[in-house]
Amino acid sequence: MMRHAHHDSDDDELLGKLKEEARKQNLSLTRVLIGRASRNARLSQSARSRRRYREQTFRMGVPTVALDKALSLAAALEDKEIIRKMMLRK
Repeated sequence: MMRHAHHDSDDDELLGKLKEEARKQNLSLTRVLIGRASRNARLSQSARSRRRYREQTFRMGVPTVALDKALSLAAALEDKEIIRKMMLRK
């Protein structure tokens, strides 16, 4: 069994709210926790049943550059742009 060295103040606050809810509804804390757990399970089930988002894709044709050298190409293009900007400052 794992033991935690400290209590989180958020946990203490949540526990206090749950105890208050149990007192107001005249239920045991266990009943309130079971109700919350089953409600959350239903919500997560309905979230799973939603339709998944699908990104539309497009054919772009045959690459015009070697994609395995893309990083080198990007560096070369960036170098050219830096040189161009430096030449404009003269």
